[in-house]
Amino acid sequence: MTTIDDDAVPKAAKVRRSGNEDSRLAALGAFLRAGAVFMLLAVLVIGFTIAQPAFINIGNLMSILQAVSVVAILGAGVTVTLAVGGFDLSIGAVAASSVMAASYAMIVWHLDAFATVPLVLAFGAAVGLVNALLIVRLRVPDLLATLAMMFLLSGLQLIPTAGRSISAGLVLPDGSKATGAYDPAFLLIGRYSIFGTVPVSVVLTVAVAIVLFILTERTRIGRLLFATGGNEVATRLAGASTTRLKTLAYVISSTLAALGGIVIAARVGRGDVSSGGSLLMDSVAAALIGFAVLNLRRPNVLGTVVGAVFVGVLLNGLTMLNAPYYTQDFVKGAVLVGALALTYGLGRSNP
Repeated sequence: MTTIDDDAVPKAAKVRRSGNEDSRLAALGAFLRAGAVFMLLAVLVIGFTIAQPAFINIGNLMSILQAVSVVAILGAGVTVTLAVGGFDLSIGAVAASSVMAASYAMIVWHLDAFATVPLVLAFGAAVGLVNALLIVRLRVPDLLATLAMMFLLSGLQLIPTAGRSISAGLVLPDGSKATGAYDPAFLLIGRYSIFGTVPVSVVLTVAVAIVLFILTERTRIGRLLFATGGNEVATRLAGASTTRLKTLAYVISSTLAALGGIVIAARVGRGDVSSGGSLLMDSVAAALIGFAVLNLRRPNVLGTVVGAVFVGVLLNGLTMLNAPYYTQDFVKGAVLVGALALTYGLGRSNP
């Protein structure tokens, strides 16, 4: 005859309660990891607003978004190459070269905005195709191929003007003087605000983010991009052309970098040879911080934009509090380290 231990029921109840508590703690931990970046962003905004009430003004907030728009656009391009398991080191050089190309087209060749913008975007797409040729066809490792392209473009952009910045009245290497000027319609891209509030560059950033989000998260092409990065051989065996997918990724990356260069040129109004110096590291930082957004732990366009805004809010707040400028790189590095630790350390389900 079977007997029931008097302690069996209480022990079972304790096990159930313990299991429920563990489930609740796990759910709470997952929620905190998913929303950690947004919570930190909210804390930064509240803290900077308390310390400096002018921080929350709509004008300052739009200034932050305008400042990070180029980084977000370039970071979105980096995100696409990360999705296919690659990495594009040439985006900063493409953006800087696009600034020079746009300036040269208008000031030396006398082109208007409607000819200059497509020309510069085509230049970016061509660079992407060359990168893809090196990586996909010639089997050059992506870091080496894009690093070589970075050095090539950094030197190439200096040759037409003998290393001079491009502005009205530029003296060319042959001794002649350029008589062109920036098209006012072109300058609107970087300086005009819709309804006097929302900069055009911010609208462009939102448009790029929406298009790429739909492409990468809601279409078959997007799923194949991530599949290529996860297991290229399996994706190829499944019938997808990984060659075309990688080519598409690098073309998108370089074209977006060219778009970022157009925005910079339109904002500054000259072809500065030093433009784009920090764009590579800033855009990469935004893309990597994006791994922690919603605890996705993978490249994603939404996370990249949030990462760019996060860094922009942080740096703007520190500037308003008169923090030394030389601490900014340290702060960006600390934020990146924290985001990666949050993603790959606290994000582990098992110790």
